[in-house]
Amino acid sequence: MTEINCLNDIEPGQTAKVRELLSTGSIRRRLLDIGLIENTEVECLGRSPAGDPSAFLIRGAVIAIRREDCRNILIVKE
Repeated sequence: MTEINCLNDIEPGQTAKVRELLSTGSIRRRLLDIGLIENTEVECLGRSPAGDPSAFLIRGAVIAIRREDCRNILIVKE
């Protein structure tokens, strides 16, 4: 069985695929606009020194996403 986690659960160097977006409103629109849709591969590149936000490689672009917003992005680890 496949385990579904949130985007916060992957460590730098790990990859995952997006399963579902639970975000609403303008943040959902922004995530969709950068291509964060179902089955998109996401790689965690690192975290800021304070731990928030984290940097992710999404469709060839490096995107920083806050921990709060990562909780609403469900993923399947690869």
